[in-house]
Amino acid sequence: MFKPPPSSYGLSRRRFNSSSYGKRRRRLPPLVIVMAILLVLILLEFLARILVGVAGKSTELTAYEGEPAIVNAYNIKFLDPRKQPYDGLSNRGQLAAQRSIAVGYSLVGNQQSDFWQINEQGFRDDQPVPLAKPKNEFRIFLLGGSTAFGQWNETNQATIASKLETRLNQRVEQQRKSPQKYRPTVLPFYKPDLVKALAKPPRLRDGKYRVINAAVPGYTSGNELAQLALKIMPYRPDAILVLDGYTDLMLPSNQSETNIPKIEAFLSSAPGHFWIYLTRKLNDLVTNITLVKATQKWLLKPEPSVSQLTLVVTDDTAPLEQHLAAEADELEKRTTRYRENHRQVISLTTGAGIPLVIALQPEITGCGTKQMSAPEQEILKKLGSTYKQKIPENYAKLAQAVGQLQKWFPKNVKVLNFYKLYEEFPNQAFFDAVHLTEAANVEISERFYYTLAALPKLQVPFQQR
Repeated sequence: MFKPPPSSYGLSRRRFNSSSYGKRRRRLPPLVIVMAILLVLILLEFLARILVGVAGKSTELTAYEGEPAIVNAYNIKFLDPRKQPYDGLSNRGQLAAQRSIAVGYSLVGNQQSDFWQINEQGFRDDQPVPLAKPKNEFRIFLLGGSTAFGQWNETNQATIASKLETRLNQRVEQQRKSPQKYRPTVLPFYKPDLVKALAKPPRLRDGKYRVINAAVPGYTSGNELAQLALKIMPYRPDAILVLDGYTDLMLPSNQSETNIPKIEAFLSSAPGHFWIYLTRKLNDLVTNITLVKATQKWLLKPEPSVSQLTLVVTDDTAPLEQHLAAEADELEKRTTRYRENHRQVISLTTGAGIPLVIALQPEITGCGTKQMSAPEQEILKKLGSTYKQKIPENYAKLAQAVGQLQKWFPKNVKVLNFYKLYEEFPNQAFFDAVHLTEAANVEISERFYYTLAALPKLQVPFQQR
């Protein structure tokens, strides 16, 4: 058997002792490495605070929420029965909402920001709406989700409801100033005069018109049905407008309405809730470090994704296409749910003798590209080809559903399809996939205005001599 010479063996041992073993001894313990990293981070945090203070940006950075001010204002902050935010939810906005067994959740009354005001009844309105309706007041309630609510609009006055209210009261004032321009209350007997009189616009009932924005971000047809039955009907509305559809397409068919994200998990799984609570606290701790906030605000400048802007009540940041129905059967279930909820809305309003208008809300793919602004083209690009292919098919199914309602109840409901309303619109209409600019709100309010003006219930009855 071959044996290495003594000299080689000794050399090998010396090399082992002087190289491999020595290197192993020079390695730093993991705890020292971690402590060194923490020390460096503490030093950087200290320097960041000094620099921010010297630059006079401390107040600005303290108020920074990691997103534009208007986004933070419109993000929903869900509160528990103790009026405290739910631990584990990522929303840290200003628009406070509370759980409601009846409607899923509802907006907290008497709150305001730089962009919106919520009255004591929880409606987006500058003034309260008393339960007892004043004499000569006509109440029109607008129901829906975030598009009807006026998501991303800078004031209450920029919303559809406010624009419509102004338009209706302008009409009443015009009738008072120029009654000869409108159809007389007593029609002439002779045919030539009768033809001329009937050609004039009908006269709306004289009084004060209030359009009350009862829309709530995230609501679907299921939420709206419960809201109408339990919260709106006691206010004795003279007409109901519904603007919705999109969120119903995004809500899985096994859910009857939108609810607070993860609420069932919070209530049924204490260990899971506790884990979410710990991870959220850690995340909040990290995001409130001056170094992190300064890096985000002045270097990274993060912007919410189009999915986060469009779906305002979700903890899921997946692309919008992943929220759409994956199979034809699932899409059928979602649109059937939408139709049946509105069928029950029709039953409620018909029994109370209240005119009902159901409008399918607009969506950015209905614009085409001829008149589309540069920001809208960028939004469309971010949505991706799969979304742009699937959403028109989804809207066609929604249109079919509301078309059936119009066919079944021709005297009880008026159906409008706004999907392609802005196909030839000369200005920017969309902030994201569904939320509208003030100019776009004017366009919808005009369509609602002409629809309401044509309702016999709101017109002055006439007599013929």
